[in-house]
Amino acid sequence: MEIGISTPALLFPAISLLLLAYTNRFLTTGQLIRSISRQAREQETGELRGQIDNLKRR
Repeated sequence: MEIGISTPALLFPAISLLLLAYTNRFLTTGQLIRSISRQAREQETGELRGQIDNLKRR
């Protein structure tokens, strides 16, 4: 397998975009958990606790 000069030029932007996508995903998931947690404290229902546990496993 030969790696030409253009291969690293293609890989470096792809890696940074992949990391950016995962960062945004985890930030959104964390924000959703905080929002549901706040609702769970106000309403004190077990249903919301199950949703939080499910999101934490993701």
